[in-house]
Amino acid sequence: MHDACGVVGVSFQEAGNVAKSIYYALYALQHRGQEAAGISVHDGKSIRTHRGMGLVSEVFDDAQISLLRGSVGIGHVRYPTTGRSCIENSQPLLVKYKDGAIAVAHNGNLVNSSQLREQLEQTGDIFYSTSDTEVIAHLFVRELLRHDLLEAVRALMHKIVGSYSLVFLMGDTVLGLRDPLGIKPLCFGKLDSGYVVASESVAVDTLNGCLVRDVKPGELIVLKQGEMKSYQLAHLPNPAHCVFEYIYFARPDSILDGRLIYDVRVNIGAKLAEEHPADADTVTPIPDSGITLAVGYHQRSCISYRECLMKNRYIGRTFIMPDQNMRETAVRLKMNTIRPNIEGHKLILVDDSIVRGTTSRRIVNMVRKAGAEAVHVRIGSPPILAPCYLGIDMASRDELIAAHKTIPGVEAVINADSLGYVSHKGLVDAIGIPAENLCMGCLTGVYPVEIPGEKCIATQTKLSEYIDSESLKGPA
Repeated sequence: MHDACGVVGVSFQEAGNVAKSIYYALYALQHRGQEAAGISVHDGKSIRTHRGMGLVSEVFDDAQISLLRGSVGIGHVRYPTTGRSCIENSQPLLVKYKDGAIAVAHNGNLVNSSQLREQLEQTGDIFYSTSDTEVIAHLFVRELLRHDLLEAVRALMHKIVGSYSLVFLMGDTVLGLRDPLGIKPLCFGKLDSGYVVASESVAVDTLNGCLVRDVKPGELIVLKQGEMKSYQLAHLPNPAHCVFEYIYFARPDSILDGRLIYDVRVNIGAKLAEEHPADADTVTPIPDSGITLAVGYHQRSCISYRECLMKNRYIGRTFIMPDQNMRETAVRLKMNTIRPNIEGHKLILVDDSIVRGTTSRRIVNMVRKAGAEAVHVRIGSPPILAPCYLGIDMASRDELIAAHKTIPGVEAVINADSLGYVSHKGLVDAIGIPAENLCMGCLTGVYPVEIPGEKCIATQTKLSEYIDSESLKGPA
């Protein structure tokens, strides 16, 4: 399973080096995407953009940052969901039109992007990338040519279906927009000399800012010359926050919809200990995603916490896979066992999820080889039964082990003495948000937006009913 993308927008009151602030904010969001990074700034006359493949530190150096002069800009770190892995699909994307240009960065996934692209191409639009972000940019430009800003955003929201946290750069203005269901996270904070809007609160912290609050589902934030205005453009009775933000994606030190992620994960681990106790003497995480969950399991069970696996943090996504004979070496390069902590011990191995089961099996076999007497696997999410269509590059249904096997079947495949997943109720209780306010499509097969061939709890017709012109009368 892979991370989602990260977006940031910054507006200073006075002239300042906004690119440096965006660079630091993207560094804080690096966990959300390691494939590509980009920054766009407005220098008073036009938009300047630099983007490239790789980590933030690989894409930017001092020289590039100094060329991006301006007091307003946006940035993006990418993990691909829609579109191939190539420089054309890196963001922010720039679209020029007769009244100027806009840059856009997007976290999420549209479920109707191919239909929208087809319609746009039939009427003459030319696309340079395969990403749904360019579809959003083209649609938005069309609406801007016909309407004022707020009416254009509302018209855009009527057309795009799926998950989106968006930042736009238009002249000296940054827009931050969260989809009507609030599937992807977005928050904003106050800086000494302006405002920042970002995927997670850790980006605000990094800029020494003060978190104001989350952007509400269906809310538009407008940042201009260091000032902020907000417009509530949609009013849905229930949001559908992505449950995997709480389980895995968001950094533990982020505050999401009023909840510290660290606390949520400790709670999930505690629920696991209540629901799936085990005859063991050591609780150990699969790093890094299992660490906070394992702390919660250890605290509730009073079983000793010990690190038994050490992760090599210098192997990124670009790691060159050795030939077939070297597969086991590759696994050991990524993760090594601490043999004295394992030998003769009965372990509870804690992780966030099981997707295909291959990694879990390798790790269980590694700790067995290091002398573990027993290996009990505990998972901080219910079984993943269905694909995600809303911005997580997870796996197809065919590849999801829990979609085809019972829990004892998965237990046998991963070679564990026992396997326990947190229950749906346990997970919801640990998060502290009602189930009807969460998107749990990957765990239930029921989605908050209409997806062809899948069960749905809302339709686009219903969504459109809540995007109304009444909300355009003034700033909230």
